[in-house]
Amino acid sequence: MTKTYATSSEPVLVGIDVAKSRHEVLIEVPGSKRRRRVTMLNTRADFDRLTALLREHGRPVRVAFEATGNYHRALAYHLTQAGFETKLVSSVGLARTREALHNGWDKNDPKDAQVILHMLRIGAEQFYHDPLIQGTNDVQELSKTHDIVSKSKTELWHRILTHYLPLYFPEADRFHRSSRSDWFLSFLDRYPSPHFISAMSREAFIADAWDVVGRKVSKERLLSDIYDTAASSVGLPVEHDSDAIRMFRMVLTEGRGLIEQRNRIEVRAIELLSDNPDYRLLCTIPGIGPINALTILAEAGDLRRFRHHRQFLKFCGMDLATIRSGTFRGQTKLSKYGNARLRRTFWIAGQVAIMQPANSFRDKFERYITKDRHNAHLRRKAYTAIAAKMARTAHAVVKGGEPYRPFFEGTVHGGRTFL
Repeated sequence: MTKTYATSSEPVLVGIDVAKSRHEVLIEVPGSKRRRRVTMLNTRADFDRLTALLREHGRPVRVAFEATGNYHRALAYHLTQAGFETKLVSSVGLARTREALHNGWDKNDPKDAQVILHMLRIGAEQFYHDPLIQGTNDVQELSKTHDIVSKSKTELWHRILTHYLPLYFPEADRFHRSSRSDWFLSFLDRYPSPHFISAMSREAFIADAWDVVGRKVSKERLLSDIYDTAASSVGLPVEHDSDAIRMFRMVLTEGRGLIEQRNRIEVRAIELLSDNPDYRLLCTIPGIGPINALTILAEAGDLRRFRHHRQFLKFCGMDLATIRSGTFRGQTKLSKYGNARLRRTFWIAGQVAIMQPANSFRDKFERYITKDRHNAHLRRKAYTAIAAKMARTAHAVVKGGEPYRPFFEGTVHGGRTFL
């Protein structure tokens, strides 16, 4: 019987189940039949203790973990800085592998560390790109904060449109055009109830509100329309100094603050990325503006790391998947096992692009729905196809290093049309 010896080039494998306050670590050393289990706290002292323990073996170290909120970020950064190779495992893959290995759905932290170690051993892991080391941390924080502020702004707008306006000025809803505009909130803060307007003469109101509504086309006609609307409003006659009006104005102040925050983030994003060549290339694509480009770079990083656009589509969860079993064949649809923010960004960008004239996205959308323009299911499929095309185009312009050219996909080479 021949005895085999592990070489020093074989790496030490480490599976870590990440939690908020403590992590379960399972270490497998080549040539050893026993695995070492370590429970460590989420502290710098325990990080250093784990690093020293792994370095004692004098071998390369490969570490795998599941992304868990943001709790894995500090530990992953520390281990990467220590020179260890860090890998991610898919949450879905971890759950399925755990069920297959243990023939059950129950879980605990030591068991998850064991499954992560098994996935690392068989090569079922993913790349981990540390945002701080890769230089994308600032871009990610700008993107995520913008998303948080935008969602808060949308929620507040719905609260104003569905609660406060129906109570105090229902007819004002038709003067609202865009949630990006500050003038409407400023106007409501000045005149939260139509009775404050009707108490003045038309001329006095127009003079008082002239600077409040900002720069508008036919401003005098707009203000006259508002005055006539206020005179016949069914809004509740609340007092100027009532607590109800104070609460309304408090919400309006919060909304104006959110608009200011969002504008500041967008200005800073443009300043930060204005010299980034990938950012400039993405902004040449119809439907992709500064914030969409910011989100793409924040969530995907360097798009050149995807060798083929199919890899990028799979990363976004925009690859097609079909369930088959025996003679059964399910409906082919998006897998959605990928980055949800990227899918949403490309979906929104596609919606904007098809509203613009003279670009290949609008042309493809029109060709897609030409059989039945009023078929909702067909239009939904067309929107999905446009979003996927948007992702492919973003990958192509960045990897190719050339800006978007309208209808370039439709040129004929050697008798073949590329679409």
